[in-house]
Amino acid sequence: MDRNHEPRVVVLRWSRHPSCVGPARLELRKALAGWGLAALEDSAVLVLSELLTNAGRHARVSPGREIETRYVADPAGLRIEVHDASPDKPEQRMPDLDACDGRGLVLVAALADRWGVGDRNGPGKVVWAEWSYVPPRPSAPDSPPPSGAAQ
Repeated sequence: MDRNHEPRVVVLRWSRHPSCVGPARLELRKALAGWGLAALEDSAVLVLSELLTNAGRHARVSPGREIETRYVADPAGLRIEVHDASPDKPEQRMPDLDACDGRGLVLVAALADRWGVGDRNGPGKVVWAEWSYVPPRPSAPDSPPPSGAAQ
């Protein structure tokens, strides 16, 4: 990613239907590739899936209300936001070992550098996850292995 640019933002709106998760992941993949952040794709796509699925499943809001996603890349890193009109804030919990659900926010916490919940303009909340940008290390061409290293 060119670290001298202003933040890049993709804002999209989705219905609460589970079929929207796949297209949202595709849009995130396209944005990450365009921003040179494909290295974050696996983690970011899984986190988006969890946050968007939670919003669709648990955000009990008026018909016609949509869920908004924001993908933001700036020199500091990547931020994914999922906005919904429900005031109910998600809480990470340890699921029962036999449960079929309840692991989403555990995955989000494990995959993102940071995550949280905040207020937004208007009704509802925003649930977000962030990754810090770490530029790839340049490798020295044909450098010898450190002394004592196995060859």
